[in-house]
Amino acid sequence: MSENTLEGVKAAISCYKKKHELLLEEHKELAAARDDRRDMAKQFKQRTDKLIQATKDDQRSHNDQLANEQMKLDQLKLENDELMKELQKVEAALKDQKAENKHLRQQTDVFGAVPEKKVVFTGLTANADDTEKFEMKPHIVYPMEGGTALVTFEEESVAKTILTMKEHKVDLGGECSITVEAKQVHLMLPKLVEIDTDVCPHRILISSLPKMDTEMLLNKLEIHFSKSKHGGGEVDECEMMPDSGNVVLTFVDQNFAKGLTETEYHEVKLLQTKHKVRVTPFLNGKITNLETKMTACLRTVLLTGIPAVMEQETLQDLLEIHFQKNGNGGGEIEAFLYNPVGQQASALFGGISSGAEENK
Repeated sequence: MSENTLEGVKAAISCYKKKHELLLEEHKELAAARDDRRDMAKQFKQRTDKLIQATKDDQRSHNDQLANEQMKLDQLKLENDELMKELQKVEAALKDQKAENKHLRQQTDVFGAVPEKKVVFTGLTANADDTEKFEMKPHIVYPMEGGTALVTFEEESVAKTILTMKEHKVDLGGECSITVEAKQVHLMLPKLVEIDTDVCPHRILISSLPKMDTEMLLNKLEIHFSKSKHGGGEVDECEMMPDSGNVVLTFVDQNFAKGLTETEYHEVKLLQTKHKVRVTPFLNGKITNLETKMTACLRTVLLTGIPAVMEQETLQDLLEIHFQKNGNGGGEIEAFLYNPVGQQASALFGGISSGAEENK
């Protein structure tokens, strides 16, 4: 059908209408699809934003957790370091304790291995309250200036009277006299002495020895203990202790003393026969604590201001005579020591205990 005719034009218009309607329908579908895609994209974007935010939150939380765990780890490291330090201190203390225990065991062994000495009791028994107290008798050197004298009276009361009177006029004969001053004598005495002892690795103490010539005894002991077959070695020194009669033998090396003391008893050829001697450890002592106190001499008085007006012996006799007289406040004198002007001297104090003293 020709399009130039009315029917053809109507048919064409109808055809185009249908196509237009189809296009409109497709447009609607495409618009709906577009809107769906936009909604979906928006939803995806929202979900993506939420996921990104969640991821950031998770990352932040993870970082905070890591920081907390790192802090805990650092704290644990600090605690571990403190525990290690404490452990080291405990180990050091334990080591010191073991060393002290070893030392105490060694000391116990030593005290159980002291030289034997036979003692015969010949005294009388009495109550414990009646026994005499222990008295320490040190020897103290007291420096004396020139023109002074030390007077020790038999009675404390006499010395107290002399000190109370203070100045004393001493008649030297004729119209001559001198005035001396009496002063208290103070001495520094030990109050507490602590001594730390340890076993000497070079020395041994030999006891249970027979009575014989000292030089010969020392030579025999040195020869015996210098031989390796007897457990000894090169001897540096061999000397006798005069107070006990025991012998101290010193080795050059420190490898022999312990073995000999562990054997304890040794047979040594002395006086043409074998004699069993006892070998025990030798202790070295070191003062670790010393406390002193000033103690007044209750019976000794220091006289000062004595001029050199006559011979020393004559002046000393006159002074002694003066202070022996009861009328001068004096009494019986136990010891008198005068040091003239221009001389330096020292007095040796011994037997100082509970106010009792003696000067020489």
